[in-house]
Amino acid sequence: MTNMIDEIKDQIIEYLPEKVKLAKVEFEGPEIVIYTKNPEINKDHGDIIRALAKKIRKRIIIRSDKSVLSPPPETIDKVEEIVPTDADITDISFDDVTHEVIIESRKPGLVIGKYGTTSREILKQTGWTPKILRTPPINSETIQRIRLSLKRNSKERKEFLQKLGKRIRREPMFDNDWVRLTSLGGFREVGRSCLFLQTPNSKVILDCGVNVAGIDEKTAYPFLNVPEFNLQDLDAVIITHAHLDHTGFVPYLYHYGYDGPTYCTTPTRDMMTLLQQDHLDISHREDKPLPFNIKDVKETINKTITLDYGQVTDISPDIRLTLHDAGHIVGSAMAHLNIGDGKHNFLYTGDFKNEQSRLLGTPKQHFARIESMVMESTYGGREDNTPTRNTAEKELVKAIYDTIQKGGKILIPVFAVGRAQEIMIVLEEFINRGILGKVPVYLDGMIWEATAIHTAHPEFLSNELQKQIFHAGENPFTSDVFNKVTNNEQRRKLLESNEPCVILSTSGMLTGGNSVEYFKELCEDEKNRIIFVGYQSEGSLGRRIQKGFDEVPLEKDGVTQLFHINIEVTTIDGFSGHSDRKQLMEYVRKLSPKPDKILVCHGDAYKALDLASSIYRTYKIETKTPLNLETTRLQ
Repeated sequence: MTNMIDEIKDQIIEYLPEKVKLAKVEFEGPEIVIYTKNPEINKDHGDIIRALAKKIRKRIIIRSDKSVLSPPPETIDKVEEIVPTDADITDISFDDVTHEVIIESRKPGLVIGKYGTTSREILKQTGWTPKILRTPPINSETIQRIRLSLKRNSKERKEFLQKLGKRIRREPMFDNDWVRLTSLGGFREVGRSCLFLQTPNSKVILDCGVNVAGIDEKTAYPFLNVPEFNLQDLDAVIITHAHLDHTGFVPYLYHYGYDGPTYCTTPTRDMMTLLQQDHLDISHREDKPLPFNIKDVKETINKTITLDYGQVTDISPDIRLTLHDAGHIVGSAMAHLNIGDGKHNFLYTGDFKNEQSRLLGTPKQHFARIESMVMESTYGGREDNTPTRNTAEKELVKAIYDTIQKGGKILIPVFAVGRAQEIMIVLEEFINRGILGKVPVYLDGMIWEATAIHTAHPEFLSNELQKQIFHAGENPFTSDVFNKVTNNEQRRKLLESNEPCVILSTSGMLTGGNSVEYFKELCEDEKNRIIFVGYQSEGSLGRRIQKGFDEVPLEKDGVTQLFHINIEVTTIDGFSGHSDRKQLMEYVRKLSPKPDKILVCHGDAYKALDLASSIYRTYKIETKTPLNLETTRLQ
């Protein structure tokens, strides 16, 4: 290991001008950190640094030696002098461990400056490396807690990253002549997604979720008891997106001794934390304890390494990871693994939406190389053809308009992450265009916090939304159209009011949460309408309503009562974050290059089998639908 550091240090010295004074060179996780006594290196020799990073194929960070750091009060004055006042800085703090000045701003682009000129000037004049964070337009308690935790645990995190850097750069012991994939969950089913990828030198998990509808440990959790799986041997966990069926079991790994990194995008880390904490809260309320606790959620935060789309990262001696936009929810990603210096290239799609939406971009279709792929099949059955997003929006607006004209209230049960924000954007536009008038929209449950996280990461939203937020200065999520509901008194007032309104509330399937309480109050009045915009699982209250039940027993004030369903019931397809059958087939058609082998996951058995059969017949690609616990040789 020392030899490797010395070798890289020699390359750095060779590239940099003689006047540059190197203090030390360290590995921190996948990154190389250069500590220098003249921090102007980053400003005056940026091209050389970029050329060096390209040569050694590693990300390089420049930090100053402690001896050249300006005192914090002077640094604050300098930052305020250098950064334009329009940046609207909300907080400046310091990390003595990493020698970073943490600048939180409502307009972080102005702190960075064109081509990074402003941030480099801060480094040159103060010695402190700027770490620039966006202040969310909507306050997010989740993001505040995450940032505070990372700040408090900075020393421990640095020690962890240094240890990880050595592990990643260990010498491979064997030739990379095979790659194996074991399905630990989420194959021929939806829920508890978990893939275990092995090479002669590495062991990696992709997603680690729970089946929230599982009735016991055998049906709710991934199969982590396979003989070849050992937490101590695990090199990395890769998370494609934040939904619990992909992330709900990650804290369990840390609870039982995993000490390695979790890789994902920044929005995924934030949203994953929110959903894991909520999962714990619900389990405690229902007296169904989970096999991990809040300490393990915090441990997950502190050992998560966030990546941008397109950023290539070493995660083990023989694997490089790149995340690409999947278009499913904010921060969702496809994971591309370059194995054995290009000997084998593997793509895991995670959940993806092969259609442009108002909220998100479209999934990546063109890669340098792909030999094998695992893709989802949630709506892969031949009957799964949904309306376009444009058609769905028109249906939604018409349904709301008709109900408003009758003086009724509209309840839309939604999932807090993704679906809610899509609906919010549609409502904001049509209300401001005057089509729906000035009807108030109320947000209840976790929707507000999830929306706050969206506002903190506009760079992960669609190009149109980015233009609207960055260039036009208009953020649809902060519109005065939306009203936050936080207590029973507010709920009572809006329900007692005679004015029409739209209510977005969780849960999306009416399996709990405030959406059920709204339904109880609205369901017996035929003027009102309930609109389903997401999947309703068999057995859920939402599914029973869809089927046309005339009445349902529900508890109110501690007593079970029979509620008559007179409310108008509407189901609108087309807002799903999953690709339908046509979109899945179209993705394979446009995928370049075509893989030699495709494995199908994340779908009911008949849908996975049907999709696999169609892919094989149409594109003549070897396509399989493994069972859980099956191992497939990819190379």
